[in-house]
Amino acid sequence: MKAIAVNGSPRKKGNTATLLEHALNGAESKGADIEMVNLYGLNFKGCISCFECKKLGGKSYGKCAFKDELTPLLEKISEADVLIMGTPIYFSSETGAIRSFLERLLFQSLTYTPGYVSIFPGKIQAGLIYTMNVTEENMVTYHYDKSIAGTRGAISRNFGNCDLLICSDTYQFKDYSKYESSVWDAEAKLKRHKEIFPLDCKKAYEMGVKLTSDVANG
Repeated sequence: MKAIAVNGSPRKKGNTATLLEHALNGAESKGADIEMVNLYGLNFKGCISCFECKKLGGKSYGKCAFKDELTPLLEKISEADVLIMGTPIYFSSETGAIRSFLERLLFQSLTYTPGYVSIFPGKIQAGLIYTMNVTEENMVTYHYDKSIAGTRGAISRNFGNCDLLICSDTYQFKDYSKYESSVWDAEAKLKRHKEIFPLDCKKAYEMGVKLTSDVANG
């Protein structure tokens, strides 16, 4: 059994990466072989709209034809059992890297048929983890919930499922006094990081356990 985590944050040791590591540890506890991939370490583009993945009888039907450093990852995912993706929220949406990744991952399997039926070749259990600086209340105020629902829906249509974990009001800087960040209460941020973030890490671990168990249970 193979579990892959895809980190859509530019930080390899930040909040998103930490949650993904806990999710992978959960998957490993159930016997999965695990791998973390940092998208910001790859040189790749989003979908170039060549439509080769839609060409009937074409050699790339159902498969992204564009070749770059993302290609091996897409091939691994087609054979994986668990895929857990993580991203911070930047300007009300996922990072540019994970948006480009999702374009390549999802569009290749989408068909222009009634219901936009997916022809993804494998069967995978998917998870999606979001981190954000705003509170849960402001997440709704700024319409993050709608953006998240749209992305989760696209993943669910492709794989048939997508578990979700949202980690809000995260700790961004080790020393808030060094940055223009007066909108935040640094002490409150630190307190939440110490008290709530470990609970979010536990939820991420449980996500990894659940997704891997779902594979094992058929």
